[in-house]
Amino acid sequence: MSAARNEPPVALLRLLPAGGSLTPDEAVAQLNFCELGSDARPFVAVNMVQTVDGRATLAGRTAPISSVADRQLFHALRTRVDAVMVGAGTLRVERYGRLVRDAHRREQRVAAGLAPDPLAIIVSARLDLPPDLPLLQDPDSQVVIITGSEALLKRAAARVEYLRTKDLPAALARLRSDYGIRSILCEGGPRLNASLLADGLIDELFLTTVPLLVDGAGALTIIGGGAAAAPVTARLLWLLGHEGELFARYGLGS
Repeated sequence: MSAARNEPPVALLRLLPAGGSLTPDEAVAQLNFCELGSDARPFVAVNMVQTVDGRATLAGRTAPISSVADRQLFHALRTRVDAVMVGAGTLRVERYGRLVRDAHRREQRVAAGLAPDPLAIIVSARLDLPPDLPLLQDPDSQVVIITGSEALLKRAAARVEYLRTKDLPAALARLRSDYGIRSILCEGGPRLNASLLADGLIDELFLTTVPLLVDGAGALTIIGGGAAAAPVTARLLWLLGHEGELFARYGLGS
C-alpha cells in the first residue's frame, strides 16, 4: 500500500474516548509498542482493512477498499515498531517495496528511538517468492524470512537471512533473542493472521472498516484460512472516524 505524495493530513474524529480530532500521526504518537514486548517474544499488533460486510480484499487486493485516511494511518503505524511482518501471498499480490520510503517517516522512526527502516519479516512456507519483488530488490532493506523450506533466494539485492522453522512461536522467540525485535506490525494476510491468533501471538488489532458492501464470494475475512482457533475476546481501546470510515484499536485476550 503506497502513500500518495503531498497528501494533507486528514482529521480523524475521536469517537471513543470522545472529544476533538487528531491526525493519524497524532493518533499513534503515544503508542510505545516496544515497551510492551516481553523477553520471550515481541509485542505483535495486526493492522487490517475490511468492508462493512467483512471482506478483506476486493479482486484479491486491499487497495480498492483503502482510502487516504487508511493509508495515512497504515504508514504512521509503521513508524512505531521494530519490524513489519507479512505473509508471502500478500507480499506477492501487493508488490511490497521498501517499507518506509518517505524520508520524513524515517526521521519519525529515529525520533522514536527506532532504526530508520524496520526489519521486514516474510512468512513463506515454501519460499516461492519471485526474485523481482521490489522489497527483495531494495538494497536498503533487511529481510528475515520465516520458512520451513531449505531453499535459497537467488539474485536478491536486499540483505536476506532465514529462520528455518514452521513454528511461529519459536520464530518470534528467535526474533526477540537473536535480532532484538521488541515489536512487530503484522499486515496480513488473513491466513497468517489466523495462524498467529491460533498460537496466541496477537496482542492488538487495528481495524479500518470502510463503508462498502462487496459481492465477493469466496473473499477472505481478516482472519481466515488458517488453523482453527477458539474465540478471542477483543477489547475496544479507541474508535476514530472519518467520512463514514471507522478506525478501531482492540486489545486481544484477557
